[in-house]
Amino acid sequence: PVQDCLTTPLEIREKPRYVGRGGLKLEAALDAFAIAPAGLVCLDVGASTGGFTDCLLQHGALRVHAVDVGTNQLAWKIRSDPRVVVKEQFNARHMTPEDIGEPVDLAVMDLSFISLVKVLPAVLTVVRGGGHLICLIKPQFELMREDVSKGGIVRDPVLHDQAVAKIREFVTSQQGLHWHDVIPSPITGTDGNREFLAWISR
Repeated sequence: PVQDCLTTPLEIREKPRYVGRGGLKLEAALDAFAIAPAGLVCLDVGASTGGFTDCLLQHGALRVHAVDVGTNQLAWKIRSDPRVVVKEQFNARHMTPEDIGEPVDLAVMDLSFISLVKVLPAVLTVVRGGGHLICLIKPQFELMREDVSKGGIVRDPVLHDQAVAKIREFVTSQQGLHWHDVIPSPITGTDGNREFLAWISR
């Protein structure tokens, strides 16, 4: 009834801090790993609406190369920022230093429907020696198909650990990188999946 509407308290929600939920995930990683993007040349692989890029900009990044295989997803606020170099309809698996045009200090990755191991080698070609990477690990895209339920949800913590171990082994044994730490994402993916953020350096 109308009467109830008049007496129901209104909940005033805070304006979202970032243009995408990903910003909250990256913010947690920057805090946990004590990484300061201020003054750094950054690369956002799988930029989508720009949550990671927004977080980097709000933390003082000098420039962010926002790369995505899709098109017209990046929020206008991000697209129109002079510190952002937009590269859409671009498959990061084929990235070369010429594509970016400058060495990258910090690369962040949030990919869907593809394993990180398929894209990391190309991304590493643009990250300078001593540079850092923060990778969002999504178990549903790292495990064998039979380990993922029909709805694409991975609930078993053992499988979560397997997915993280797969990436750790790949970056250390096969790519010769330094694995520093990993944290669970403070929020789940939009589908409810648990995700993890790994800190890696060259």
